[in-house]
Parts: sequence; structure tokens; C-alpha cells
Amino acid sequence: MKKWLKRIGLALLVLLVLGYIWQFELVNYGIMQLRGQLKVVNNAMPLEDFLALPETTEEEKEKIAIILEARQFAFDSLGINYSDNYTTIFDQEDKPSMYVVTACEPYALKSRLWRFPVVGSMPYKGFFDREKALEEAREMRAADSIDVSVRTAGGWSTLGWFKDPVLSNMLKRSEGDLASLIIHELTHGTLFVKDSVTFNENLASFIGDEGAVLFLESKYGRGSDPVTVFKSRKADEERFKNYMLFASQQLDSLYKRMENEEVAEKKRLKNEMIDAIRTNMDTVSFSSDRYQGFFEDFTPNNTYFMSFLRYNSQLGLLEEELNTNFGGDLKEYLEALKKTYPSL
Repeated sequence: MKKWLKRIGLALLVLLVLGYIWQFELVNYGIMQLRGQLKVVNNAMPLEDFLALPETTEEEKEKIAIILEARQFAFDSLGINYSDNYTTIFDQEDKPSMYVVTACEPYALKSRLWRFPVVGSMPYKGFFDREKALEEAREMRAADSIDVSVRTAGGWSTLGWFKDPVLSNMLKRSEGDLASLIIHELTHGTLFVKDSVTFNENLASFIGDEGAVLFLESKYGRGSDPVTVFKSRKADEERFKNYMLFASQQLDSLYKRMENEEVAEKKRLKNEMIDAIRTNMDTVSFSSDRYQGFFEDFTPNNTYFMSFLRYNSQLGLLEEELNTNFGGDLKEYLEALKKTYPSL
């Protein structure tokens, strides 16, 4: 019996070693991310302790109050599943905590995908270490000559694996944007469909923004100044998103037309269109100067256009479904979606 147990143990050990070798990169990445996430979680403090600190400013206390109000509103009025998320805070020391690497084919709006356990295929890869993120981007560019970008993340959801904390940099946001962000991330923790990143991100963006309007209206009343200011800001944001979505469609059409062209010609046509997209931003009318000169010092690549498709391409469909099938009742809509889609 002991010999059989030893053999079984040895066989399991061999399988673990082989699995580690086979998935060496994935395992190492997972360990690195776990360490980064644990650092955030273990160094977060309860909000009540943060509020009691003598160095906590009145403005920060007001923003914490907004987070707690928006969080409770999401549970009570939007159908968001209850959790202990955003009851602690992590001090970022005014630095980004997460860096996100995305990649896309150079002459097609097709994202590079990474395959992970549980969540499935993802079009982005997060890093708590900036240098690791930049190294990943450099290696990808050198190996595949693809479009790559590295951006920071204002927040993220661990989908219930950990208690997500408030990140201190969140407190710099306006009331409406802060409420939208909190509701966005809580939506991920409520409904997240495997291998469906575009649906997940569009839904969270939609519920976040619509929920923030309802939150402000419940707090200040319809037509109040905070509601009007937030809606005006979102109207400008929607104009910008619509322009970028249209530009993405034009770029996608160009790529399909030039499939048989030489690489040098593809590069020329791509650069010409992106330059035109940057220049033609001047034709869009905004109510504020938020987007004035937006592309003066910034040239987007395919990853930037893909981000608009990923986060915004289905917003119109979601709004139509909400109003047509649920009479604009956001809570009823989310409850129906939770019953329709299997969530992680």
C-alpha cells in the first residue's frame, strides 16, 4: 500500500512539474500578479480608519462619503450584488497601481488575446510592476511588429477573489465620475461572462454611467446642477466616443480593402488615415474645451481604436434594449441579464 501511495505521489509530482514547465510563463505571471494583488489588499485600511487619520482632508472625507453612498445605492437600487468591496482604501502614494498592456494586429482591428484560467481569453494583460509591463510591450513589438500600448488603470475588479479597495487616486475624480467608476467595477463583480470581454466592458460602462445619473438624481433631484453638469460632461464624452467609433469603422474598412497591398503601401495608407482622424477631430463640436487639441501630442495606434470598440461599441444596443424591453428600469434590466448569462 505504501509503495502505491509513493507511486501516486511521485506521479502527481511529475504532473505538477510538467504542468509548470508547459505553462511556465503563465504560472510565473500568475505568481507575480498574486504578489501585487496581495500587496494592495494587505496594505489597505478600513475606510473608518482612513477617515480618522489627522492628515485626511475634508475633500477626501467628502469623496469617501460619495463612494459609500454610491455603493449602497448600487446595492439597493440597481440590482448590484452585495459585497464588501470598497470598504477599505489603498494609498497609491499618488502613483498608478496597475499597468495594462494591449496589442493589436498592425493592419487589422484584431486584438492579441491572452488565455487565462477561469476568465478565459482576455485582450489585455495587467501588471503591478511598470517595468514588467514595458518589458512585455518591448518584447511583443520586437517579436511580432504589432501595435502595442501600455496604459494605467484607474480601477479594476478581482471578481470576488479579493476584497477590492478604494484606490487613493480615485478620490481626485468628480462626484459623478467617481460614482460611475464604483458602479462600473461593482457591475463586473455582479456579472462577468467568460470569454466575453466586449460585452462585459460595455455592460459595466453602461450600468456605470446610467447608474451614476440615477444616483445623482436621487441625491440632488432631476434637473439639479450636479446632474446637469455630469450629463453635459457625458454628452461631450459621447460625441468623442461616437467620433472614435466611426473612425474605427473607417479604419477597419481600409484594412479590409488593402489586404493584398505590399507592407510599405499598407503602412502609408494607415498613417494617412490616422493623420486624417486626428485632424478631423476639429470638426466635432463640444460644449467644453476638454477635447481641444486632444491629438496634438498623441498619435493613436490600433490598440487605441480597439479600446473604443471594446468599451463602447454596444452601448447603443444596451440602451435600446433597456428602454424597449424594460421601460428604462435599470434594476429590472440587470436582474434579467443576471438570469440570462452565466457569470463567473
